[in-house]
Amino acid sequence: MKEARFLLSPKHIRLISMNRSDHTQPASILVAASPSQPERVAAEIQDYVHVVLAISTLLMESGAHCNRIERNIQRIAERAGYCTDLLMSFTAITVSATDRNDPGRTATGLKRVHHHGIHFGIVTRISHLSWSFYEGSLSFEELQEGVERIRLTPRYNPWAVRAMVGIACGCLCFLNGGNTVDAVFAGSGAFAGLLLRQTMNKAGFNLLMGVLFASLVSTAISSLDAVLGLGLRPEAAVATTVLYLVPGIPLINCVIDLVEGYYPPGIARGVFGSAVLFCIAVGMFVCMTLIGINYY
Repeated sequence: MKEARFLLSPKHIRLISMNRSDHTQPASILVAASPSQPERVAAEIQDYVHVVLAISTLLMESGAHCNRIERNIQRIAERAGYCTDLLMSFTAITVSATDRNDPGRTATGLKRVHHHGIHFGIVTRISHLSWSFYEGSLSFEELQEGVERIRLTPRYNPWAVRAMVGIACGCLCFLNGGNTVDAVFAGSGAFAGLLLRQTMNKAGFNLLMGVLFASLVSTAISSLDAVLGLGLRPEAAVATTVLYLVPGIPLINCVIDLVEGYYPPGIARGVFGSAVLFCIAVGMFVCMTLIGINYY
C-alpha cells in the first residue's frame, strides 16, 4: 500500500470552532480540503467529525472503556465511508477522519472530556444507535438527532439516588453482621455523605476534595453508633457506610484498557481510582482519630 502525502497551503486549511447547542464547550475541528471543493462537501466531513466527537466523549463520560468506544465509532465510520482514527486520553479525545474516496479531504477534531460519571443506559443506547446506523436503518441526519436525544437523557432523581445509596449501604451492613441499628447508622452516613459530595461537585469544588469530605462525614455519622454503644457491630456500620465512594467502574475500566493496549487512559483511570481510594482512607482515618475509635 502506497503512502499518500499531501502538501497543503494555509488557504486550504480551515479551523472551525463548533459551538452548537448540544455542547457546553466548543469542539475545534481542523479541515483540510482542495480549494476546488464546495463548502457543502467540507461541511459534510465537519458534521461527521462533530458527531464522532459527541459520541466518543459521551461514552467516555458515561463509563465506557476505550475498546467499546472504538467499536462504536468504527461501525459508524464503516457506513459513513470515512477512515477514522481516535486518540483517547482521560481528559480529551482527538478524532481524525479521511474520506475513503478522496484522501485529500480530511478533518481532525478535539473535544474535552469534562467528567467521568456512570450511566450505562447511555452506553447501551449509543451502542444500539450505532448498530442501527451500520445496518442502514438510520440516515446520518437521524443519527445526529439520536445522539442529541441520548445526550438529553434525564438522569435519575438525585434524592431517589441518595435514598437508594443509603438503603444499599444499610443492607451491606446487615450482610456484615450488623443489626438494624447498625444499618440505620450506616445508611444515614451514606445518605449524608453523598448529599455533601453532590453539593460540593455542583458548587465546583475539586472532585477529590468532595470524596474526602464525604468520607469524613459518612464516617462521623456511622461512628456515633460506636460512641453511643447502640448497635451490635458498630464496626460494620463504619466499614460499609463509605462503600458508595469506591471507584469500581474506573478501576475495572483501568484493567480492561491495560489488557487491550490502551495504556494512557488505562493508567490515568488507575491513578484516578487510586486517588479516590486514598481520599476515602484519609477521611476515615481523620474522623476515627478525632472521635477516638480504633477499628484499624
